[in-house]
Amino acid sequence: MKLPVISIVGRPNVGKSSLLNCLAEERISIVEETPGVTRDRITTVVFHNDVALEIQDTGGIGIIDQDELEADIERQINMALHGADMIVLVVDVQDGLVPLDRDVASRLRENKILQERKVPILLVANKVDDGRYDDYVNDFYALGLGEPLAMSALVGFGRNELLDKVCETLPPNIHEAVEPVMKVAVVGRQNVGKSTFVNALAQEERVIVSEIPGTTRDAVDVRFEKDGRNFIIIDTAGLQRKTRVKDSIEFYSQVRTEAAIRRADVVLFLIDASKEITRVDKKLSESIASQAKATVVVINKWDLTNQAVETERYADYLTDRMPGLTFSPMVFTTAKEGRNIQSVVDLAQHLFKLSKTRVGTGELNRVVDKVTKQHFPAKVGGKTPKIYYCTQVGTVPPSFVFFVNNPKYFTKGYRRYVENCMREDLPFKEIPLRIFFRKRESIYNNDKGK
Repeated sequence: MKLPVISIVGRPNVGKSSLLNCLAEERISIVEETPGVTRDRITTVVFHNDVALEIQDTGGIGIIDQDELEADIERQINMALHGADMIVLVVDVQDGLVPLDRDVASRLRENKILQERKVPILLVANKVDDGRYDDYVNDFYALGLGEPLAMSALVGFGRNELLDKVCETLPPNIHEAVEPVMKVAVVGRQNVGKSTFVNALAQEERVIVSEIPGTTRDAVDVRFEKDGRNFIIIDTAGLQRKTRVKDSIEFYSQVRTEAAIRRADVVLFLIDASKEITRVDKKLSESIASQAKATVVVINKWDLTNQAVETERYADYLTDRMPGLTFSPMVFTTAKEGRNIQSVVDLAQHLFKLSKTRVGTGELNRVVDKVTKQHFPAKVGGKTPKIYYCTQVGTVPPSFVFFVNNPKYFTKGYRRYVENCMREDLPFKEIPLRIFFRKRESIYNNDKGK
């Protein structure tokens, strides 16, 4: 069961980053009065009444960016919208209802993807920092999104009420299905053979049920059946360097390719074996890794290399240039001839099965005990890091929370070490993991994070 994704959106400077920090009860997003500080999506996991929620902060809708990154910010916002299970629209009570608020609300109401998926939208009237602003909350009924929830992210007023409302509004069993359909995104830069690969797969199976337009014009969902089980292959447009993106159609094809990666369970990342690894390949690998997607690296057009290099040497070459996918399995194919296509699908199915694996708390803590005995975290400023226990909170990808005395005591290097140990000792050697460190008071009354 995936974690429900809650995306915080709104115009610039309404307090979105402050709201994320308030919900997380720690400083995660940078908070500044200058518009445009938040550009990328910033994600954290929040717990409320034993429910784990993935909360995303986004850039301001309608921002004029000093570095001319409006298109990049907009791309991240679209990804946050299309991948969300719930939207929290934030408005500023102290500014009052402004035209841009109306524009944002209209955009959300008219978004076809949100309509089709019936994504609920909650309205938060922020910056109700004192009683002077209480009477202004009702002005936001005019947005047509229901009752605005009064809140002050700055002081924490309304935090629990918002989280209660989120948990009540989310559809039950939001990510559960009796027979989950594996969604596989086929991605890569232009001319690596993606469409040929999809066609080869369809022709080999000879059981295409239908071709259904995806969420965009240039990402098509091809449904097929194998061994009595349904699958969806998402064929996407090829990516290219931004300097070569000539018009809005090409730009949005890239936006939608990244959205396809987000909604996929497994990514087939196609590489052209006859070409050098490019900057686009590297950026795409970083995007896949950042979204923690189970990935098969498909080295296509292997026939064009004329066996000039051994597969082991080529694998080392890729690992050196795309370090974020070092654990991802590789398959060498010739899609034009249908060679090894079926092996790729079988491997994708295997990774999907692994990504749905749940590990018992007892087994997890056995691994944690081994991890800390092998390499105990070093003291930070004289403080001793402590790990109390670990629990799994989600799947696809497997997601874990380590309860510790203070997350700040655990360096990035040690967190990578923990992740690698878990991947080695648990059945996750070839898939990404998401690991979070959450503060938990010690069971001893006299030990509070010392």
